[in-house]
Formats: sequence, structure tokens, C-alpha cells
Amino acid sequence: MHRALGALGGVVAAGTALAAGYLVAGLTGGPWPVDAVGVQVIDRSPGPVKDWAVRSLGTADRPLLRVGICVTLVIVAAVAGWIGARGHRRTAVAIAGGLGLVGLVFAIVSRSSAASTVDRLLPATVTLVVAVLAMALVTHAGPAREPGDAEQPDGFDRRRFLLTVSALAVVGAGAAGAARFAGGSGQELRARVRVPRPTDAAGPLQASLDVPGISPFTTPNAKFYRVDTLLQVPRIDPRDWELRIHGLVDKELRLSFDQLLERRLIERDITLTCVSNEVGGPYTGNARWIGVPVADLLREVGVRQGADAVKSTSVDGLTIGTPLAALTDGRDAILALAMNGEPLPFEHGFPVRMVVPGLYGYVSATKWIVDFEVTRFRDFSAYWTDRGWSVEAPIKTSSRIDVPKGFATVKAGPAVAAGVAWAQRRGISKVEVQVDNGPWQPARLAPVDGPDTWRQWTFRWNATPGTHKLTVRATDATGELQTDRQASPRPNGSSGLHNTVVMVE
Repeated sequence: MHRALGALGGVVAAGTALAAGYLVAGLTGGPWPVDAVGVQVIDRSPGPVKDWAVRSLGTADRPLLRVGICVTLVIVAAVAGWIGARGHRRTAVAIAGGLGLVGLVFAIVSRSSAASTVDRLLPATVTLVVAVLAMALVTHAGPAREPGDAEQPDGFDRRRFLLTVSALAVVGAGAAGAARFAGGSGQELRARVRVPRPTDAAGPLQASLDVPGISPFTTPNAKFYRVDTLLQVPRIDPRDWELRIHGLVDKELRLSFDQLLERRLIERDITLTCVSNEVGGPYTGNARWIGVPVADLLREVGVRQGADAVKSTSVDGLTIGTPLAALTDGRDAILALAMNGEPLPFEHGFPVRMVVPGLYGYVSATKWIVDFEVTRFRDFSAYWTDRGWSVEAPIKTSSRIDVPKGFATVKAGPAVAAGVAWAQRRGISKVEVQVDNGPWQPARLAPVDGPDTWRQWTFRWNATPGTHKLTVRATDATGELQTDRQASPRPNGSSGLHNTVVMVE
């Protein structure tokens, strides 16, 4: 009996420590130790493991990783409490301290620069101290010796144990509850930012098809895909934000958020695609962005001869390498300030991010950007290229069937298939659909918005009873047909033709 109670005490001690650390993290803006550990797990995981997580779990990978770390900690804490209940109190406290020390070490080596050193280490330090004290308390209290229980240690008082555990539980619950309000939602930071009026505005939206189930031409912010390496989304005050532009330039430039707002702003519809997107996958979306042309800034600082790359750094320390040519060849590469008529959502880089048409996000779409260094590819290696992805990654021509969904049941007779196709920087000129092994037939396309956005398509066909396979392919505006060669996302994007099987009755 006493061992089970000891395990319970260990769990309560761990929960109290985690709650205390979470509260301090909310107050300081530093990483919760669980998140500090999680980022290291992500950074150090083999490439195939990361690929599987993105493909199979999507945005659920982060909460699941958090849960996994917490469950592991609770199990170890329960074992420590069980050991303490057997009389090995110092061992139990040492285990608790070891767990806390792991969180502190990971906070120290964290690549995050979103908080000061003190703020970054304080949550882990508090967690460590509370873990040690709480474990010491629960292992020095417990049920009195029961008749016939020779293994139960002397001095173990049940009443004192229950009071101690109850008090710790109340403290932990209070800390967890307070943590929900400690850091606030952060929405007041976005509320301070006005959506700037672009100098060069985009035209009215006229490129949509009205087909139930098709991806809308403009992806709502709440449904726009998110792929990154953070468990805790940065909450940056625009008043504290600054961008440093330096490296192989004639003069260094530092810009505040307000100074960026005062510059020439353009508004463009641009489709983004993640290199992790499987054929027919969800990691692509189209939005209307407002931002400062990167080319304007590069002309101002003066790029020196020999530079061929830009290394941009996020507030969390993640680095991305972008070909300099892609920022100066006339495409609408921007430092974006707004997305679909509102300030950037926190998850998508508030207050400022990069958007570069025609390149997969891991070489272009730096969120929470704070540093912009003009350099050479031979002089640095970026986060993702260190992990086996290609240095340069132009987006491949792709198409997707949105409706009907796979294994959907449709009625016999006239039926409709629809979806989207994209080939940023080239545009889409034709989409074709094949029913079973029949001939390729042209689909109807939505009006062209521009070369940097996806294009909706729809196809009418006569559905006969039975099981049928629909396959789609696209041709870009240069006349190049989408390849049917199957390739996985690693190292520079997936390829192949998307198909779906439907039941007709």
C-alpha cells in the first residue's frame, strides 16, 4: 500500500513542478522545460522520423510530443516516489533533481533567442527547485507502519502524507490555472498593429470557381497549413522587434517595425507550398500578403560582388538559406506584415515573415524573422540543409483532387471532380483528368490570377456504376507537363500524379 502511495506522491510532485515551470514560462516568455526538451527532440530526430511525423501526424505532432514527454516524466517520477516509499529517499530526490537538471540543460542549449538568458533559464530553474523540494516533502511523509507490513519504513505517517500531497496538488492546480492567464493570449500585441495600406494594391479577386468542396482560392488564415519546429509559438511585441540586414553589403541596416511600415508596400496573392507535402497533400495554401519588397532593401544596402545567398534567422534561432537571385530577379519576394487583410497570425510569423514565390518554404519562408545576412552558400549551412534537404528547391508543378474525396460514394450520372493545381513562377496553362485508364480529358480552369498562385479546376464526367479511379495532371505555362515519376518529399519535393478512387451507385 505504501509503495502505491509513494508512487502517487511522486506523480503529484512532478505535476506541481511542471505547473510551476509553466507559470513562470508564461510570466517571462521563456520556454517551458517540456518545450525546451521537445525542441531538442525535434532537432536531433533522424530525418525519416521527422518526415513520418509531418506526413502522419500533421500539426498534431507538437501536442503529441508534449504529451509524450509529460507522460515519460510522470512515469519516472512515479518510480522515484515508489523508491522513496521504500526508504531510499535520497535516491528519489536525486531522480527528481536529475529530471529537472535535464530541463535546465536543454534550456541552456536551446537555439531560441526569443527571450533573454535569464528569462530563458528561469522556468527550468524553478521547475528544478520545485521538483526537488516537492519530492523531498512527499518522501518524508506517509502512512504509519501497518500490522504485518515489515517492509514499510519507520516514520512514514499516512495523515501527514495525505496532507502533503493534497497541499502540493492544490499548489500545482493553482499554478496551472494561473499559467493560463499569466502570458495572456497575446492578441493585444496584434491589436496594436494596423493593417498597412499598400502602395501597390492587388486587384479584386476574380479567380474562383463555385464548386462545393473545392479549396477556396484564398485560404483562410485559420486553415492555412503550419509546419515548423516549435512547440511554443513566439509572442513578439512589435515595439521590441528589429531586423538587422548585414553581411556582404556596403552598409548595414537596422529596421524597427514602424520603420518597415513606412516603406513601399505591395499587396500580392501568393501560394506557399511546404516541401514536406506529399502528392495530393494539404501543405499548400494561397493568401493575400502585404509586405516590403526584399529587392528594395537589398538595393538600399548595396550587395557586394560574390554574394549568392541570404541567410535569414528566425527569433528561435532557426536559419534558412535563400538564393540571392530569387530575391532580386523581379519576383514579388517580400517581408510580409499582413495576411488576408489582418496582421500576421502568431503561428504564421507575427510580426514579420518572408514570403518568396516559387521556392519551397524551407528555403524561403522564414517566420518571426529577425536577422538577414547577405552571404555565400559556401560560407554557411542552414538548418534544413544540415538535415539532408537540398540547398535550392524550386517548387514542382503539382495538382490535387479535392472532390470527390477518396472512397467517396457518388450517384451514377453526371458528376463533378474539382481541385487545384500550382506551378509558382510559371503558372498553370492546362489541367487534364483521366477516368480509369481512359484518355486524358481537359478540365475547365478558373481565370488566371497570376503566375504565383494556384489555379482551381473542375471536370464533368459521366459516372457509371462501379468503382472508378480519377487521376489529375497539370501543364505549366511554359508547356512542361507534370511528371508522373513518383518521388518522396525528401530531398527537394514530392512528384507524381494524384488520384482518388470513388464508388458509383
